[in-house]
Amino acid sequence: MTFPLFLHIASGTSGILSGFTASFLRKGSRRHGLAGNVFVVSMLLLSSTGTYMALLRHEPGNVMGGLLTFYMVTTAWASARREGAGTTLLDWGGLLVVLTLAVFELTYGTQAALSPTGMKAGYPPGPYFMLGTVAVLATVGDIRMLVRRGISGTQRVGRHLWRMCFAFFVASSSLFLARQQYFPDFMRRTGALYLLSFLPLLLLVFWLIRTRFVSAYGTHKTRPLAIGGQQISLSTH
Repeated sequence: MTFPLFLHIASGTSGILSGFTASFLRKGSRRHGLAGNVFVVSMLLLSSTGTYMALLRHEPGNVMGGLLTFYMVTTAWASARREGAGTTLLDWGGLLVVLTLAVFELTYGTQAALSPTGMKAGYPPGPYFMLGTVAVLATVGDIRMLVRRGISGTQRVGRHLWRMCFAFFVASSSLFLARQQYFPDFMRRTGALYLLSFLPLLLLVFWLIRTRFVSAYGTHKTRPLAIGGQQISLSTH
């Protein structure tokens, strides 16, 4: 086993464990913050090592998936740390990266759909179009933020949540769906692997609804919402 592969497996395991741990710990607690920090570092290592190995193996689909995951975690982390209005070079660089990824993902998806084999670089159109759609949504979000010269409040929380949870979904589905053969038969028969794969998206829906509910019906308080290792104060009114 090579060192990049070992680091990829170790960081993926750490990312999934810390992600689920952070999801169910009390938000704003010290333990939640520690688990979130581990998750961020693990996901950055997971996506960067995955991208590196995909480049060596000439797997463009996995290269784009790794880069998109790295972008999502980075911009989610930056959203949590954002203080006040304004934009940074990281915001502009992120837009350039995700816009490029959106173009390539949709192009590869179209080429796969038109191919006689229905494949492009080892993948059917579906994964390309799914990741391409996510990249387009992220591009639109970046453009809106840059035009408004910043983001705050509930919108900032929402930006942090959906990007972090989608990256978590990429990691969980890459393990539980793509490598089902490594798990006991009862987990495959009962659908447990599908539940574990899509649980990050279910958590995303829960937290987005909760955040909107607090914003719309809360009292005049400042409530800490800490996901991904950062506390975000959400003023309710």
